[in-house]
Amino acid sequence: MDYDVVIVGAGPAGCAAAIQLGRSGFRVAILEKHRGAREYKRLCTHSIRSSAVPALTRLGLRDRLIEAGAVPVIDNHWTRFGWLADPGGADRPPHGYNIRRETLDPIVRERAAETPGVDLLLGAKAVELTCSDDGRVNGVRFSDNGVSQHYSCRVVIGADGRASRVAELGGLDATLSPNRRFIYWAYFIGVPIPPGRELRTWLLEPDVLSVTLNDGGVVGVGGLFDKDRLELFDQDRAGALLRMFEGVPDAPDFSAATRISEVIGARDYPSITRARIAAPGVVLIGDAAMVTDPLVGTGCGWAFQSAEWLCDAITAPLRRGDDRALDAALRGYQRKHKVRLLFHQHAAIDFSRRREFFWLLALFYAAATADQEVAERFFAVGTRNRSPLALLTPAMLFRVAMIRLRHLGGRHDHHIGARALHAHG
Repeated sequence: MDYDVVIVGAGPAGCAAAIQLGRSGFRVAILEKHRGAREYKRLCTHSIRSSAVPALTRLGLRDRLIEAGAVPVIDNHWTRFGWLADPGGADRPPHGYNIRRETLDPIVRERAAETPGVDLLLGAKAVELTCSDDGRVNGVRFSDNGVSQHYSCRVVIGADGRASRVAELGGLDATLSPNRRFIYWAYFIGVPIPPGRELRTWLLEPDVLSVTLNDGGVVGVGGLFDKDRLELFDQDRAGALLRMFEGVPDAPDFSAATRISEVIGARDYPSITRARIAAPGVVLIGDAAMVTDPLVGTGCGWAFQSAEWLCDAITAPLRRGDDRALDAALRGYQRKHKVRLLFHQHAAIDFSRRREFFWLLALFYAAATADQEVAERFFAVGTRNRSPLALLTPAMLFRVAMIRLRHLGGRHDHHIGARALHAHG
């Protein structure tokens, strides 16, 4: 059977690409190895960064997610310098959303399946990428509930997650970056969440704790913990998880809380970076293209954004039927992906290897706690609306330096944690 595009993976990235391409008039097949239409990813931070809100709006998904109970959130971080809340900015969406994948994934999959021109095939597992005589990928051979089938197409999109079979078959190799932390979390009800604190993170160095209010009043409680603590969690995951919150500033009140899920997680969660995410006739989006430390909560947002970037790049050459231009567009998407995300990836990898903040990051946290302009820029980067390079402009570095000098000179009215300012001075 012939399609314009075959997408492997029916998660947020694959379905977002299918929706946009189907609306543009293309014939699209989605191959999903799971057989259940309501299948969803279990291990996720449930955060959609505000940088992805324009993509959600364009797809017609934002209002649907709000109807399903998605919770508007701004970032609240506690560090050794005190609490720091996102002050917002005129140049970016005012907030992101928290929503469980149990809710999100079926909504996106349903919207893709009802899009004209899109066929969703459940229980279809990719086995082989087929190629033309010149080596260009031109289709997918797959097992459809045990029966071998083949779909030909102009381009194959791998949206099949961190263990991407499409990446493996396409020779798009990965570099794994070790993470010194492991991750565990669980769902609770009965945890009071103050207004404006629907997303709270405690950066305790090296441990990171998180509490998120999600749809249906369900609260995600979890964290990333130094691997030295693995033995404690092996003995009692649920007890160890709650004990990690004992004594932290403004700790959640778990006295009336009920855990409604198992404690799940991963003992090892390396970041994954690929030198190439495109080759002739094949391309990657979402977690298939890049996997980042869960701390930064970018997986869902980058799934929607990378799908949008790819579809915008390939629509015109697909319509013209020009394979050379199509492959050039795939390379253009690859460049945009690197420009937009690679600096964020390097920063996240660096933090995932440290017990304490890098000295410059510590100074920025301290300065952001004391200064509105620094805080606005800092959270514009943290919500992935701007590149980390936006923190390294001469004007911003000068402002941070002046805040530090005022503190050292005793002319600062705000409390700034002395540990970073003296230890890293």
